[in-house]
Amino acid sequence: MTPTAGPAQGDHRTTYREVLAEPRFRLLFSTRTVAITADALRITTFSVLVFSSTGSALLSAVAFGIGFIPQLFGSLLLGSLADRLPPRALITGGHALTCATALLLALVRMPITASLGVVALVSLATPVFHGASSRLVAQSLEGDAYVLGRSLSNVASAGAQVFGLALGGAAVAALGPRRALAVSAVLYFGCALVVRVRLPRLPRLEAGKFDGTPGGDSGAVRASLWGAGLLLRDRTVRRLMLAQWLPVAFVAGAEGIIVAYAGERHFAPGRYAVLMGCLPVGMLVGDLLVGRFLRPRTRERLVVPLVALAGLPLLGFVAEPGVGVSSCLLLISGLGYAYGLGLQRPFLDALPQDGQGQAFGLLGSGSMTLQGVGPVCLGAAASAGTGTGGAIALAGGAVALTAGWIFTWHLPTIGGPDANSAT
Repeated sequence: MTPTAGPAQGDHRTTYREVLAEPRFRLLFSTRTVAITADALRITTFSVLVFSSTGSALLSAVAFGIGFIPQLFGSLLLGSLADRLPPRALITGGHALTCATALLLALVRMPITASLGVVALVSLATPVFHGASSRLVAQSLEGDAYVLGRSLSNVASAGAQVFGLALGGAAVAALGPRRALAVSAVLYFGCALVVRVRLPRLPRLEAGKFDGTPGGDSGAVRASLWGAGLLLRDRTVRRLMLAQWLPVAFVAGAEGIIVAYAGERHFAPGRYAVLMGCLPVGMLVGDLLVGRFLRPRTRERLVVPLVALAGLPLLGFVAEPGVGVSSCLLLISGLGYAYGLGLQRPFLDALPQDGQGQAFGLLGSGSMTLQGVGPVCLGAAASAGTGTGGAIALAGGAVALTAGWIFTWHLPTIGGPDANSAT
């Protein structure tokens, strides 16, 4: 699978200021940040609404995660639309659809199962909107500017999620869950309006091999399955996707049982929040340091060490350390998340021009799905006898093994042992 176009190569280090000077990226970056804030507000508020209606912790947890797992199916069945339809209409429609969903949940008193079904159904389309947005970013920023754009997005995403969670708590306390959902709808509506007014009308891509046949124009489902098959059959694309999925999924699994770990160790009330805050703080610092101060080739050579850094500190949980040591281990693990910046340019280079939107949608939806599955698997491991500390250490070992697997690729840009034997 040879890309028809790719970002500029070289080792030029771009600055954040240069990235933000690009008008199209600046628009997409700002509206996406607001939308992530609205997502965090909507997800947590919906979970509170379900718990207040049913008193069921299980249904509340299902409400929290119901929008994640269906995304992979949506990407497989509808992902080609990210390349087949005009991007302004798709992105505007995505914000408008989530706005309508939040309003529906706020204004209509539906049975819980119906509410969960609505959220799950809408999440099927999420990879299409995100894929179209990511494709536009890739077309707007070249070379290291694209990697720095992803770094900025990661930092803003972490901040927006934290702010959205805090805003959700304040809004529920002041307004109640239904009115808090209406607040998220207002934020979504603002994003839709700004994109519709400020983003130029851009044409869709011409039909190509990602339209379902090697040159034809077929239905969305057939084209999506065809395109996903082409992407996943390509060895380089498949490996680069797995490299971006697996470490994050394992660490997210460890993060998902931190509350249980704090309970097992009888930490003081509220200490679990300190532990859970260490990973995102480490992620934010790591992205800023690696994105701002390292050259492109250096980032790509450091992928394996950074993946190992994300996993090895978690092995220390086998000793069941106290709050202070646990916080340090999680903070260091979060720094390793910056490994993803070194994979951005090789991944973009591996994609065909007419399949970028679907590839980005598949990348994001696969990551979200595995992050939902990871805590379930590690929770089962903890219940089976490893204990929560042992389960977190198990996740760290899996991340370290993933680092070793990446090292065996021999990709020159990833810093494998043989730079001349690219796979």
